[in-house]
Amino acid sequence: MSVADRVYARALYDAALERGNVGEVQEQLVAVAEAMAEVPQLRSVIGNPQIDAGSKAAVLEAAAGEPDELVSNFLKLIAEKGRAGSIEGIRAELDRIVAQAEGQLNVTLTTAFELSDAEAKDIVARIEKASGRKVEATRKVDAGSLRADASVRGRLDRLALDLNARG
Repeated sequence: MSVADRVYARALYDAALERGNVGEVQEQLVAVAEAMAEVPQLRSVIGNPQIDAGSKAAVLEAAAGEPDELVSNFLKLIAEKGRAGSIEGIRAELDRIVAQAEGQLNVTLTTAFELSDAEAKDIVARIEKASGRKVEATRKVDAGSLRADASVRGRLDRLALDLNARG
């Protein structure tokens, strides 16, 4: 992520905070970033230097659905400044800023096997209780080697026992 991504994300966050619609702005930016990731043609339009900034902004606005004025102006600005291809990085930085402002803790639950929803929810609840913060968790399965799996599994079992003994 570039310094420019951070600057644009911070400016968008500050403007949304001032207007009191951070959540709405964040959702709309997520929609645009997801569209960019899912539709290769969109990325090629945005990256095409022969397409004017106004057309690029219109395409980004269409990807946002019906963006509010702030998001619409932001999309026009990044198109004019040649930063439309950075929307995913800007979105990621905006997510980080929002999470930090809300005291949210982002974690990745990396396990050797797929966790059930109940197991993941239980782990998240324990982390929230221990940290006193709201936790946003993503899940990742990484089987690795059997030796590493046994070691990690053993540590998780010991942690669970320790947490049960305290709670």
